[in-house]
Amino acid sequence: LLAPVAPAEFLGRHWEREPLLLRRGDPGYYAGLFSTADFDAALRGGEVHFGTHLDVTSYAEGVRETHNLSGRALPAVVWDFYQNGCSLRLLCPQAFSPTVWHFLSILQEQFGSMAGANTYLTPPGTQGFAPHYDDIEAFVLQLEGKKHWRVYRPRTDAEVLPQFSSTNLAQAELGEPVLETVLEPGDLLYFPRGFIHQGDCLPDAHSLHITVSSYQRNSWGDFLEKVLPAALQMALEEDVEYRRGLPMDYLRYMGVANSDTVDARRTAFVEKVQSLIKKLVDYAPIDAAVDQRAKSFLHDCLPPVLTQSEKVQSVYGFPARWQDGGPCNVDILMTKDTEVRLLRHGIIRLCNEEAGVMLYYTTENSRVYHKEEPKFLELDPEYTDSIEFLLSSYPNHVSVNNLPCETLEEKISLATLLFEKGILTTKKPLIQV
Repeated sequence: LLAPVAPAEFLGRHWEREPLLLRRGDPGYYAGLFSTADFDAALRGGEVHFGTHLDVTSYAEGVRETHNLSGRALPAVVWDFYQNGCSLRLLCPQAFSPTVWHFLSILQEQFGSMAGANTYLTPPGTQGFAPHYDDIEAFVLQLEGKKHWRVYRPRTDAEVLPQFSSTNLAQAELGEPVLETVLEPGDLLYFPRGFIHQGDCLPDAHSLHITVSSYQRNSWGDFLEKVLPAALQMALEEDVEYRRGLPMDYLRYMGVANSDTVDARRTAFVEKVQSLIKKLVDYAPIDAAVDQRAKSFLHDCLPPVLTQSEKVQSVYGFPARWQDGGPCNVDILMTKDTEVRLLRHGIIRLCNEEAGVMLYYTTENSRVYHKEEPKFLELDPEYTDSIEFLLSSYPNHVSVNNLPCETLEEKISLATLLFEKGILTTKKPLIQV
């Protein structure tokens, strides 16, 4: 994604700070990632629907329009829109492209935050979107053709690393670009959230690019939105100071109308509020809030992409089948000597919740964002040590007998359950075919 810039240099100089432009002079750099042929194949596959998977847009004379119909996006209709100057935005290319899925599944582990993507196909001499800023870190990868880009700094401090995307902006609001360039195949343009941008096609070439995004609502403020209500709830339960009543006369001396009044009662009121807020830190369930964010992240995640050897050693390659009038190779036969490990370190999260100990996992997620509900197992608390043992042992294999459960029966039962959910793989295939 960033070569030849080293990740450490990128994080130190550009991430959340400054745009980065990489001209590679290598039209084949992204070969195999996604193409107009892949776009066409997705349309002809019959699973693309307007609004859900595809947006048809235009931007002309300062007016941005969306031209979505309802239902399936049929190739004849979509390509007619394109021929008439409309841009096509495929909203979840990872659902239709294994290579994009693989790419994003690696990036989400690197970022520790959801990595998404849109692909944009724009006809020559047109622009599909109005100038705007986004609430995501954006990586623009030019796949085919050329596109002219203009990037502008945030206009105010409030627009630096914003929580939400902007509305469509007018040219008169923009000022001078901090960066203007034409991207060609193999090039990359990164800009932080809050940087205004617009891209238009030159008259002599179409453009296909993919925008990879991450870090949406992944700030300290978003984290504190989880921590502070929980801290206040704990403080109310455990500390009577938070439950004492407000002064009977506080409405007379507090409020904006009284903000310029010098009054000892006002000073005492403000100091009391400050004191209670400072004490909230002692009640903040920081680790529990991190687990809740991790649980949300696991719901956002794409399922892991398996190599051929991982498939053979997991439930996804298990050779159960119907043969000679009945099912064969059905039984998952774990023994104390079977060697196992997690499929990936980042695919599970243990959370202590009111209902019990929950193990959230990503292996049954959909390639379409949030198409499935969060996937979890409710575990007996005595299995917690075994899950932590598997996490700390990764990427090494451990024998089932070494799982810190009380009985061999529990060890085998837990290993079998996790194998059936695609969470564990074995060092050798359980059944030799």
